[in-house]
Amino acid sequence: MTATTIQEQRFAWRALDAQGVRRRGTVIAPDLATARSMLKQDALYGVEWNVRGAAPQPNARAADVTLFTRQLSSLLRAGLPLASSLELLANASKDSERAKGMPRIVNVLARDITAGLGFSAALARHPVQFGALYRQLVEVGEASGALPAVLARLADDRERAAAQRAKVRAALTYPVAILLLAIAITAALLVWVVPTFKQIFDGFGAKLPAPTQLVLAMSAAAGRWSVPLASILCVLVLAMRQLLSRSEAARLQFSRAMLRLPIAGSLLATLCAARWSRALGTLLSAGTPLADAFDSLTHATGNAWFDRATIAISAQLRRGVRLAPAMREAQCFPEDIVQPVAIAEESGTLDTMLLDVASLSDRQVDEKITGLASLCEPLVIVVLGGLVGGLVIAMYLPIIQLGNVV
Repeated sequence: MTATTIQEQRFAWRALDAQGVRRRGTVIAPDLATARSMLKQDALYGVEWNVRGAAPQPNARAADVTLFTRQLSSLLRAGLPLASSLELLANASKDSERAKGMPRIVNVLARDITAGLGFSAALARHPVQFGALYRQLVEVGEASGALPAVLARLADDRERAAAQRAKVRAALTYPVAILLLAIAITAALLVWVVPTFKQIFDGFGAKLPAPTQLVLAMSAAAGRWSVPLASILCVLVLAMRQLLSRSEAARLQFSRAMLRLPIAGSLLATLCAARWSRALGTLLSAGTPLADAFDSLTHATGNAWFDRATIAISAQLRRGVRLAPAMREAQCFPEDIVQPVAIAEESGTLDTMLLDVASLSDRQVDEKITGLASLCEPLVIVVLGGLVGGLVIAMYLPIIQLGNVV
């Protein structure tokens, strides 16, 4: 049986429960027989069915997939069969708002396993939720009989990656949010407060200081151009999002530009290198050949520039080039990662070294996040104070000069 995607249907039903009370609702299933079976599990007996068309594809958050992986690993370690574990997880989470589309996905997986499809092949029907790396490790776990251990390791890696993403997001969000707040306060002062001062200054009949003249000119420009500029900015942002979603070349250049940012670029590069090293080390430690492992690494880092480097390294390996020189030629990886890889290739401990390098890179990411957070606090105070304080001083300079004359 192939892992082709089956379009599920939405069925509207009218049914009777065990007490004879009429009930109605909808259910999503691949066919009417499955829909009837699902209602019988809830002690409902359908008397009328209507097909409402194709159901939308199920969707699930990364956190839901991680939780599913952890729970499935625990159930398999407890000795439950795979199909029974999947059915138990689907029934346990079907009423949860947090799970959203995950119960549908797990139900489909359970049906595929019961029909004789391999677990990795069943996962391939949901490539958005279960990437190539996930499926590759599951396939290795199935072949070696170590599926519970592989799933537990996958859950650990996903939880670690989620924690790192949260740290990076928090470290970058705080200064950006404060900077936007400072810009908003400055814009509000220029549009609503400074014009009031201008009316007062017009009555002085004296030449205003240069800083005050500059602020008044900025206020006039903000009042005249703020709405058009804001509209243009929104259009540019939407156009950029569309371009990044449709153009591979645009995503590539954007990802490269992100890696070249003054402070955040180094942090993101280290984070991508850690993800890449951990993914490759995990595949190799599971027994995947080096050349085959790269087929599952094309989206391991979440950065298009690193993904292109992965493809280039894979092509080099197939031509007989060693891993370390191929990594060095890709110009993405720092030397403190390439050099240990070169040593590990000679000693035959590449999988262990890659995992050690990933752990070291994780610690470096944590240190950089801590340093970035400590650096942002005084920087934000200086920027906010400079913008608002500069406006206040410029507005009060004429009043101070007038007081000195009097």
